[in-house]
Amino acid sequence: MHASSGSPAGPATGIGPAAPGSTGTPQATSARGGSAPRGRGAGLGIALLSALAFGGSGVAAKPLIEAGLEPLHVTWLRVAGAALVMLPLAWRHRDLPRRRPALLVGFGLLAVAGVQACYFASISRIPVGVALLIEYLAPALVLGWVRFVQKRPVTRAAALGVILAVGGLACVVEVWSGLSFDVIGLALALGAACCQVGYFVLSDHGGDGDDTADPIGVIAYGLLIGAAVLTVIARPWNMHWQVLGGSAGMNGTQVPAVLLLGWIVLIATVAAYLTGVVSIRLLSPQVAGVVACLEAVIATVLAWVLLGEHLSAPQIAGGVVVLVGAFIAQSAKPKDPATGASDPAPAGDGLSVGSSAP
Repeated sequence: MHASSGSPAGPATGIGPAAPGSTGTPQATSARGGSAPRGRGAGLGIALLSALAFGGSGVAAKPLIEAGLEPLHVTWLRVAGAALVMLPLAWRHRDLPRRRPALLVGFGLLAVAGVQACYFASISRIPVGVALLIEYLAPALVLGWVRFVQKRPVTRAAALGVILAVGGLACVVEVWSGLSFDVIGLALALGAACCQVGYFVLSDHGGDGDDTADPIGVIAYGLLIGAAVLTVIARPWNMHWQVLGGSAGMNGTQVPAVLLLGWIVLIATVAAYLTGVVSIRLLSPQVAGVVACLEAVIATVLAWVLLGEHLSAPQIAGGVVVLVGAFIAQSAKPKDPATGASDPAPAGDGLSVGSSAP
């Protein structure tokens, strides 16, 4: 709520030659092909660090919400703080607003403001792990958009991934119990997944032609635009600022609120995005996307240990099925719309700046 939270290892959806999950830099692709195992190992390590950073955002945010901050205010603090840190990178790519204004606005509204606000609002009502697993329906929703809205073919493997993801989600929310979870919380988590779909659709065109957009620049301006939008919506001048001067409870342990905020801004946002971009450039987009799936596992484990949010055995099994389905959907080879056959070429040159999972 991805992030996801915003994981830059955006999933390759197997929907066409410009799936979101590529850096848009062919030179990096050729370099990866001949790179030494040491570089690949470094890429995997950085990808794991990115997943760990993103996975910890909900665990740090939920105590602040329970201490008295509104979910929208925590979202604003995260995005505005990260935007300030990323200002030098925005200045470095100051030509982007003129070249790709629609892409930047779409990323700021959907991948930053929409995903983060829906995710933080959802975890105020349902467990962190459940909210993030629902966000992993985004690849399945993207395939639904492609198949039923764009009328483009999808592979059987991708369809199987969707079926597994939906079936696993039914176990996660324990539908046999009559949706014992907060329905509004589930709807908010689904809203975060839908915002990711909008981002994927935009990023599918982000690397078109020769006018590609640098992922780091898009992230920087996306945060700035998201912060501006959230300032109007969240009205931070009405925030309970005194909460940041106190402490927040994490399963019985009091932690300084400012320390949790520092983690959310510096680690779970700035460092997570930047390490995610670096990992994609060192690995193939598909490999980075698979490693990013660990974000949901990390978030669930951290919520279990630090917040005491225990999941039942069926929920854990369902979560595994969701991730397997997401992996299959992301890894499926795209179909050639002309022939209906699977395209042996890897997903192409779309912009990859994040899946936005929290």
